Amino acid sequence: MRILVADDDAVARRLLETLLHKWGYDVTAVGDGAEALAALRADEPPPLAVLDWMMPEVDGIEVCRKVRKRTGEPYIYIFLLTAKSGRNDIIQGLEAGADDYLTKPFDQAELQVRLRTATRLLDLQDALIAARERLREQATHDSLTGLWNRSVIMEELSHELARAERHKTATTVIMADLDHFKLINDVYGHLGGDEVLRQMAQRMRASARQYDSVGRYGGEEFLIIAPQCHTDGARRLAEAVRRKIVETPVAFGDRPIDVTISLGAAVVPAGHWDTGFVVHIADDALYRAKNKGRNRAEHVIARHEESVEREHSK
Repeated sequence: MRILVADDDAVARRLLETLLHKWGYDVTAVGDGAEALAALRADEPPPLAVLDWMMPEVDGIEVCRKVRKRTGEPYIYIFLLTAKSGRNDIIQGLEAGADDYLTKPFDQAELQVRLRTATRLLDLQDALIAARERLREQATHDSLTGLWNRSVIMEELSHELARAERHKTATTVIMADLDHFKLINDVYGHLGGDEVLRQMAQRMRASARQYDSVGRYGGEEFLIIAPQCHTDGARRLAEAVRRKIVETPVAFGDRPIDVTISLGAAVVPAGHWDTGFVVHIADDALYRAKNKGRNRAEHVIARHEESVEREHSK
């Protein structure tokens, strides 16, 4: 584990650095509080810090206070080392944000045991963060393809339409559906169908722009949201996705699977739009592509009057 040592006494700093190396820590040593504060404010700070109280530039107490004002994760566990041993000094150090406190000259065995306790707490924090991230991944991503799930991709659509309205630009929404997917499942089984979905998701993500959003809408249907994308861009993007899908069969053991896809692209001008209507017109374009023979893309420009008529007909 990485640990920061900050002490303006070169001899004491070197002794502590040697001990910590011996105990298996990856040590960064600095000679004053300003350097310590810079190290602890870095993008990836050491999770453990041993600070001398009395240092030039910024003392250990002030380093604690400034570090505790930092928001976000991970937590930094801080030891204070000092010759001060009065009750009020200990209270002051802990109130400033220190997690533990040792007086000089410190007992090496006691420091080692306390560092082990700190390490266990930090390991527990890492495990909790990892568990939370796994839960977040499960809540926002489709478990099979790794793409955004339906609820998240619809939230992305709502956000992009609102942003497009503010910036007076168009958004393209593409509904894509794998052709004859039931036949793929019938011939190659559900394992084959799952592999097709996984690889198709990867190809869609690869052919979309970096700032486009791609999600699994349901079954073999996918939704692609392309901000600042007008008619010509919509045609290019839909065709790029189609080509990426059909150019290479899906590898499934020794049985390659040929796959084609149909796409419906809705170009949505700036304005106030209902997300359900936008998906509806992209879906209509998709069905036109299906009816015209599949393995193709159809395009439509969304019109406000159609949206109003749909709202009135509900």
